[in-house]
Amino acid sequence: MKQFAQLVNTLGTSTKTNERLEALSHYFSTANDKDKVWVIALFSGRRPKRAVNSTRLWEWCAELTNLPAWLFAECYHSVGDLAETISLVLPETINYEEREPNNEKRITTNEEQETNNHEKRETNNPLSYYLEKLLTIIKEDESIRKDFIIRSWASMNQLERFVFTKLITGNFRIGISQGMMVNALAKATGIGSSIIAHRISGNWDPSTITFDELLTEHAASTDHSRPYPFYLAYALQDEPSSLGSTGEWQAEWKWDGIRGQIIKRNNEIFLWSRGEELITDKFPEYSILKDLLPEGCVLDGEVLPYDGTMPLPFAVLQTRIGRKNVTKKQLQEAPVAFFAYDILEMNGEDIRPLPMQERRKQLETIVENINHPVLKLSPVITFDTWENLAETRSMAREMGSEGLMLKRRSSIYQTGRKVGDWWKWKIDPLVIDAVMVYAQKGSGRRSNLYTDYTFAVRDGDKLVTFTKAYSGLTDKEFAQVDAFVKRNSLEKFGPVRTVKPELVFEIAFEGIAESKRHKSGVALRFPRMNRWRKDKKADEINTLDDLKEMLRMYGK
Repeated sequence: MKQFAQLVNTLGTSTKTNERLEALSHYFSTANDKDKVWVIALFSGRRPKRAVNSTRLWEWCAELTNLPAWLFAECYHSVGDLAETISLVLPETINYEEREPNNEKRITTNEEQETNNHEKRETNNPLSYYLEKLLTIIKEDESIRKDFIIRSWASMNQLERFVFTKLITGNFRIGISQGMMVNALAKATGIGSSIIAHRISGNWDPSTITFDELLTEHAASTDHSRPYPFYLAYALQDEPSSLGSTGEWQAEWKWDGIRGQIIKRNNEIFLWSRGEELITDKFPEYSILKDLLPEGCVLDGEVLPYDGTMPLPFAVLQTRIGRKNVTKKQLQEAPVAFFAYDILEMNGEDIRPLPMQERRKQLETIVENINHPVLKLSPVITFDTWENLAETRSMAREMGSEGLMLKRRSSIYQTGRKVGDWWKWKIDPLVIDAVMVYAQKGSGRRSNLYTDYTFAVRDGDKLVTFTKAYSGLTDKEFAQVDAFVKRNSLEKFGPVRTVKPELVFEIAFEGIAESKRHKSGVALRFPRMNRWRKDKKADEINTLDDLKEMLRMYGK
């Protein structure tokens, strides 16, 4: 755990890419193999199930420190992160009750406790020990889980306690991209980064697979469900004419759904999301493709809510996301199709190195031969000039699209986000002016600042809340808003502060849908602060009627 905690500290405090890459590479070169596998899992989103909820951690820490509940709560609200709060308030030496062999408790003397803590700190258990132990005690009695957590805290320094508790809460996030981790593994092992990216994809269990098994070609070939790493596009910032001749480019609609890969291997069908979640069971409509797709075939595309003529808003798809069992009613109210726009494997052969125009021909042949409504070919948009394409892009919302994708016809299918061959040219967002009415402290490096805000629009002489946002401002602007919140708080509800409704912001969002869960009756897609409207007063903000008119025009 000590080595992993030091790695996390380096990655969290360094701002230099090369330093972070070197720290990761050094870890993969020196750590034990079981810990390497767990780090790959953690940094690629495979977090273990929670063995203990946050409330119990809170209670056990307060019990050890003898802090009254109100004081611990104040510490937490000030720090903004439970794991960091626990690591800060726990004493360096923890006195706790040990159990005799007959399960009776006995209180250790101070001298015994000092000896015990010294011995425990001399024992540096690896990361894998703690993570696998957490998995084994999930269904154990609470007393056993409590004993393990407290003993672990007692054997760790402050940094280790912070990282360990972060892992328990399931809130472990660190600013390391998949690409950086893959490059660090490639540097440490000598295996090509594109090969590693493919081999660490898919459905594998860090508690059972070895490091060598994970990175061997054999493991990749025996896992029939294993997807390919997704190729991602950068946002186009310049005019499209900067890309050169229109003849070099293929344009498609940028769909607003779930990016996914449909895989047919070993006479089985699999559906993976871009977040590397196996979601086959959530979309039973695609099971028919097991009999229709050729063996050894992988399609890249979009899971879209689709009524047979037009894509539906993403909010329709959200009614099915996160549900363990999809009901017949949900299948009827939120029908889906798979809009395919690329093919990555054909007849069991990886064809990603082929030019896109060749892959497209194979894709068109497959979709046309299958001719089933659940599998659609994402259309190519014909255009002669960039000006002509800009006019087409202006109709994106009417098509149920977020904008356009521009792909170089000669491009191979790469791994991760790369500059040059694939671009997303999104339409301008919808915007509305609103006033901030609530504020809450952020997390991570913003845990000491009020950076999470709730906004409202006018409804007659009342203010109606309609969305939250926590991104879009500069660090300087966040600091200024934080100072305003601290000077102008009206009420306190736990970590939330009610503030004077004076600061006006332009809220940008990608879509709007009707919502019965929100007081305003609407829900926004990807809301963020577009700009701080210092030129406007609170009585000049938009109204609830304005929101409902947007819902009428752009929602469904």
